[in-house]
Amino acid sequence: MNLQGIVAVSGKPGLWKALAQNKTGYVLESLDYKKAKLVANLSTAKLAALSEITVFGLENDIKLTDIFENMKSASVPATKEDEKKLREFFYEVAPDHDEEKVYSSDIKKIISWFLILKDMPLFEEADPAAAPATEEAPATEEAATAEPVAAQATEEAPKAKTKKAAAKKA
Repeated sequence: MNLQGIVAVSGKPGLWKALAQNKTGYVLESLDYKKAKLVANLSTAKLAALSEITVFGLENDIKLTDIFENMKSASVPATKEDEKKLREFFYEVAPDHDEEKVYSSDIKKIISWFLILKDMPLFEEADPAAAPATEEAPATEEAATAEPVAAQATEEAPKAKTKKAAAKKA
């Protein structure tokens, strides 16, 4: 499953695809039917790349991609089901999750993300990060956003602060 370039934006519903990067942040497009565009400023918006998200486990954290793989073969309930049914379902797809740290709101969010992604072609694609690298990789728009967005965001934010600090010293 190829979730590279797919992000969740804090305070915004749904999922977003990173289209381009500018000086202050990212140009995002919603994955719903509206295809709304959004410029997410790195200083104010929090972006979480789905390929990097993990869920608290009893021993080790569980990757969201692993949970999605388990959900493919399960009967996924609606997010409006009661908390007990959602928790039972989540035990099927992530049996060793930490019940005290994984809230019902987290389970609802994961189910809603799965329902958004399950019919998309990228959901069935192989993950480029998991595949062995080849010398001649085709240059595509998705290849430009293949690096996890959250990792890029953390790398660029300190650079902006450094420039401001240097300007104040001068």
